[in-house]
Amino acid sequence: MSRSPFLRRALVGLAAGAVLAIGVPLAASAHVTVNPNTAAPGSYATVNFRVPTESETASTVKLEVSLPTDTPLSAVLVQPVPGWTATVEKGALPAPVEANGNTVTDAPLKIVWQADPGVGISQDQFQIFSAVLGPVPDVGHLVLPAVQTYSDGSVVDWAATPDQVAADSSLEPAPVLYVNDTPPTGEHSHGTASAAPSSTDHDMDATASGSSSDSGTALGLSIAALVVAAIGAVLGALAFARRPKRG
Repeated sequence: MSRSPFLRRALVGLAAGAVLAIGVPLAASAHVTVNPNTAAPGSYATVNFRVPTESETASTVKLEVSLPTDTPLSAVLVQPVPGWTATVEKGALPAPVEANGNTVTDAPLKIVWQADPGVGISQDQFQIFSAVLGPVPDVGHLVLPAVQTYSDGSVVDWAATPDQVAADSSLEPAPVLYVNDTPPTGEHSHGTASAAPSSTDHDMDATASGSSSDSGTALGLSIAALVVAAIGAVLGALAFARRPKRG
């Protein structure tokens, strides 16, 4: 019996498997994150919200980041982004908070980045939105829920806390800024936040860059290994198909 149908099926299966194997680590990293993801208590941390677009048919046109109300920030500054309007929404806290001997009743509640008409983050693109947050409260970590809105009206709510994600990995993780807690290793670790102003900004930037580079290198090596394995399997199938038939 001819091995051609078998070979065609094998090659199709191997190709599909390679695409899926390569796509999984890429898709796993396609969520809204804060980079760097650590900050020192009492500092004014410069952080970057990295926003990729996963939709194949729509672009990202809005990002809303909610700020903590139980440990409020008194200063929130945003860096202008061409084609986007940034707004820091302030208002009354759900309950008064004691901070540094003062009773705080109002604080920044949300940062909103809205794309101008005709502007957006398309598929296979990402945008960086930078902000200074401070003073960073003396807590374990800050959860910064983000809402991503697409041009077709669909919304992705990146709001799950680290504990919720640990219990159910299918949830959409919120950006998290680690203060006293140790951030997790792996894809969710994004270096060290810089305080503004600080004489160590250069060192911190280098640390963040190194972490990003290490993460990218690891992902690249993983993909390369998968591709090599797929090629080896294809060559093996070809060799089997070409083996002379017996009697």
